[in-house]
Amino acid sequence: MAKKSLRIEKLVGKAIYDYNLITHNDKILIGISGGRDSFSLLKLLSMRQKKVPIRYELFPVHIDLGFDDNSSEKIKEYLAKQGFDVIIKKTTIGPMAHSSYNRENPCFLCSMLRRKALFEIANELGCKKIALGHHMDDIVETFFINMIYTGEISTMVPHQSLFKGKLSIIRPLAYVEKSTIDQFANYHHIPSFEDGCRYRNNSRRNVIKDLIKEMEKKHKKAKRNIFNSMKRVKTEYLLMEHKR
Repeated sequence: MAKKSLRIEKLVGKAIYDYNLITHNDKILIGISGGRDSFSLLKLLSMRQKKVPIRYELFPVHIDLGFDDNSSEKIKEYLAKQGFDVIIKKTTIGPMAHSSYNRENPCFLCSMLRRKALFEIANELGCKKIALGHHMDDIVETFFINMIYTGEISTMVPHQSLFKGKLSIIRPLAYVEKSTIDQFANYHHIPSFEDGCRYRNNSRRNVIKDLIKEMEKKHKKAKRNIFNSMKRVKTEYLLMEHKR
């Protein structure tokens, strides 16, 4: 496992270098969802602090969506054992997004309000970067979701500048596959504390996950090739409208 752990560290380092994700004296908010991806991201960036010459600070933050569970307490207890003091923001985002107020797209509203809460806390802390635990699988899935459900070619990006450069969202796990993160999490005994969202296993993303799995059965490099294709775009072979 030591070699695999080193590999994930190298992939994170490459993403940081390729997209200039972390610079000296950065204050970085780490979005902690309660899943293994965000816990792994926090651990990897913490490990990296000890190995690189630049200095940066990490501020783990969890947005409690207000479901009837105790996942926030479990997150706080786990991170305390790891030496981190997590900030927990209590909200009612979950129940409100899934109420009769918003029947059309609860997942979109929930995500938007959660992101808004992170922006507000980042501003309070003086953090100009928010690191999220999205990985290669998430990026490929979002690419398909946007094509199939919204009719556009777009996806998550490793470094997204917002508000005229005042804030950035960074994704240091962009080059890492979900399976690799799971191996890292297993080795380090990293848990997962899911909230009470009833839509967790019934979303568009899960439909796309199944689609990609079927493609990989026929061609094992399908997912990675799709990911690489987003960096090799030949616009002359796309349906671009000519301006008159």
